[in-house]
Amino acid sequence: MKNKITSLIWAGFAAVLLILISGFVFTFEDFTALKSYGEEPSYKVYALELPDTLSFAGELVPLHSPDLRERLDRELLVNTYWQSNMMLLLKRANKYFPTIEKILKEEGVPTDLKYLSVIESGLENAISPAGAKGFWQIMRTTGKEYGLEVNSNVDERYHIAFSTQMAAQYLKKAKDKFGSWTLAAASYNRGMSGIQRNLNAQKVESYFDLLLGKETSRYVFRILAVKEIIENPSKYGYVFDDTDLYYSVPVRYHGLDTAISNLTSFAQKMGVNYKVLKIHNPWLLQNHLNNKSRKYYEIAIPEKGHY
Repeated sequence: MKNKITSLIWAGFAAVLLILISGFVFTFEDFTALKSYGEEPSYKVYALELPDTLSFAGELVPLHSPDLRERLDRELLVNTYWQSNMMLLLKRANKYFPTIEKILKEEGVPTDLKYLSVIESGLENAISPAGAKGFWQIMRTTGKEYGLEVNSNVDERYHIAFSTQMAAQYLKKAKDKFGSWTLAAASYNRGMSGIQRNLNAQKVESYFDLLLGKETSRYVFRILAVKEIIENPSKYGYVFDDTDLYYSVPVRYHGLDTAISNLTSFAQKMGVNYKVLKIHNPWLLQNHLNNKSRKYYEIAIPEKGHY
């Protein structure tokens, strides 16, 4: 009898609990930060179907040999399944590509070359162990050679417009030398002289026929893989809304040819704080601008209402 009473009590408790639970509708998103977009998430890992054709800057990429297909497959797999990084690249690309594309067009460079900045820096003002800096990972001597100001007070390698112009000039020079945007891209990693030595030694004319060191051998295929995924995100399993992407903040430019003794005070006069000023002008390295030469600078000031 005692066991029967206990069973009835537990049955009643379960019934009450069921009634309480039925008053709530739980979804996948109640238990996770992920958005389901109406679909249950899949954590299976699939082999990728390689595209039948690929092009880069108007040049058809040969995919006929096992060597080339395996190199492409590797980079597609690495970038597809490094999901957090690729999602960040997709979000940042929406923010920075319009600026980069505009400058490349003005310089007469195919916009596919923007993908070099993606694999060089992840679209961040990164610093390499060797001292290369900015979106385009420009070395100090190279930047100065191409006219960028690089010193302890100002470093225009961090200026997205100026550094993109410099990269475009380098790539045009390399294209004139090699006759191919693919070889020009490879030379951005290996250097023009390094690529030329390998072409001469191996008596070939195409990047895809060269035997190169590991980094440069992967370099163009990394570009191709990132281009393929960013241009076809849903094909590779990336799902997002436009509102999930990052957007650039509109700015106005304050021109001057004088020194700024204190950037914090200058920022306050412009209606922002030091942090926001530095976000939009990372090329200003210190809390002052020397400008003994009375050079003309344009400082980006974000429009009101965005911070």
